[in-house]
Amino acid sequence: MEPKQVDLKIAPDESGQPERTYANFCAVEHSPFDFTLSFCDVPPFNERALREAQQAGGILRAPVRARLAIPVQMMPGLIAALQENLRIYHQSFAPPPPAAGPAN
Repeated sequence: MEPKQVDLKIAPDESGQPERTYANFCAVEHSPFDFTLSFCDVPPFNERALREAQQAGGILRAPVRARLAIPVQMMPGLIAALQENLRIYHQSFAPPPPAAGPAN
């Protein structure tokens, strides 16, 4: 029996509506098997946080809001999707470049 080829598109199931989590920093690590993305929310710096970071050897600790392990095989597709979405974002929302002045 010959294996059948099935053409499927995977889409997120939005019925559960998981809560969105804000992150303004992402640390990336890798192993031979996967990439780990740790998304953090870095609060605005204040004097106390800066003093504590200096005492800790210059490291400011940010709370991890989500950590994802992504298989190595999935990374090229993820990078391509991010690049495409960034391109579309710039086309849609980025301000137009300033008009060129008169040539002298």
